[in-house]
Amino acid sequence: MRIQFFTLLVMLVLGVNAQDFQGKATYKTHRKFEMNLGGDGQNGQGMNAEMQARIRAQLMKQFQRTYTLNFTKTESTYKQNEELDAPQVQTSGMQIQVSGLGGGTDVYYKNTAEKRYVNKTEISGKRFLIKDKLEQPKWEMSGETKNIGNYTCYKATQKREETRTSFSITDGEREEKEEKVTVETVAWYTPEIPVSNGPEYFWGLPGLILEIQDGDHTIVCSEIVLNPEEKIEIKEPKKGKKVSQEEYEKIMKKHSEDMMERFKNQRGGEGTMIFESR
Repeated sequence: MRIQFFTLLVMLVLGVNAQDFQGKATYKTHRKFEMNLGGDGQNGQGMNAEMQARIRAQLMKQFQRTYTLNFTKTESTYKQNEELDAPQVQTSGMQIQVSGLGGGTDVYYKNTAEKRYVNKTEISGKRFLIKDKLEQPKWEMSGETKNIGNYTCYKATQKREETRTSFSITDGEREEKEEKVTVETVAWYTPEIPVSNGPEYFWGLPGLILEIQDGDHTIVCSEIVLNPEEKIEIKEPKKGKKVSQEEYEKIMKKHSEDMMERFKNQRGGEGTMIFESR
């Protein structure tokens, strides 16, 4: 009887600890990108090499962000940390702003137990609440390991088909091209933190994901705090126009097209600019 009572007590304690388990992980992101700014800067056409290099360097800074993932066993929020605004890119009397980066008020909420997510985001001052289900990732596990900080991490990979849309403007004429590409995602997760979660929309592994290489996008964990003294409160976003992921992608495509039209009018139809929308 005493042995049975002791076993029950241990199980209750473990259950309470599992319910109270929470943590905070800091991630840093950066992205490579392709951008053809067109022309050689001669005879007033396009931009010279020095100007193109300066614009690419400034754009790269806009893709560098720091985020915090607050998590429990089954819930999480992923939000950009407050920081100084990225520099605006100036060229030929106009500004270039990169869309689709999200803002400081964006919150990505995941509930892995209920397999759903809520993404609160903004486009041109309009707030949206993207609500949809979490699809179970099809990870291929590997025995390959590496250390990230003090944690031993294991490698997992998956591939997906993706449609990329390229917009271009040449001498005032706008062109759009779509192509199918295969994107490989490499994740490094640690079973030492038994949470099936990770940054952004990544999840589904037997441990917290500390690093993601998703095509040209890289996310790396720089700091982890487990069971902090100040209790973490996970709040699901509630305010915004409710849309599905599919509906939001259509809105984003229209927004990109409008940006390209404004760019064409500012440029006066000179040179070429190409960028990809994912």
